[in-house]
Amino acid sequence: MSSLETRHQPQAATGELFTAADLERLPAGERFELIRGELCPMPNNSAMHGLLTSRLSGPIISFVDEHDLGECFAAETRFTIEENPDTTMGPDFAFVSKQRLQSIPPTGYLRMAPDLVVETRSPSDTQTEYALKIARWLSAGAHCVWALDPATRSLTVHRTGVTPRTLVAGAILEGEDELPGFSLPLDRIFRDR
Repeated sequence: MSSLETRHQPQAATGELFTAADLERLPAGERFELIRGELCPMPNNSAMHGLLTSRLSGPIISFVDEHDLGECFAAETRFTIEENPDTTMGPDFAFVSKQRLQSIPPTGYLRMAPDLVVETRSPSDTQTEYALKIARWLSAGAHCVWALDPATRSLTVHRTGVTPRTLVAGAILEGEDELPGFSLPLDRIFRDR
């Protein structure tokens, strides 16, 4: 057993904290995020989770590419948003503006919060866990989090210091400061097949 695997097993007993570099070395197939140095399993997502995330992220990717606004990152791309102890999270989708993204490392994680984060609520997420995930992104410097909830067929726009705004069927999602000019009817995300 490698030293990392040995460390992985008794973390609770030893109180030893992991780093983003440790997370990178976990064996393939191990799906974890790192919250203040502690390994946290990532949820197993449903088919509906993936479908709705794709319906939202596809139009964003097209818009960002067409207007050369920056880069988009697919599900579970990790971002280190705190160090010592490290917090490294993988959103369902992320956008980083051209102005903020100096370079993309060939290996490892980006050490920044994205401009825009999409988090689709997993069936196993409690309301408290989901709210905490959104709060972590905002406190780390994400400008905006779009919280997509398949169960309620809604999307809530979260910003630091602003009351969250929930959109439902019939509403139009606007890109605001992060994606100026972007708009998407929520009915395109929540349409029946």
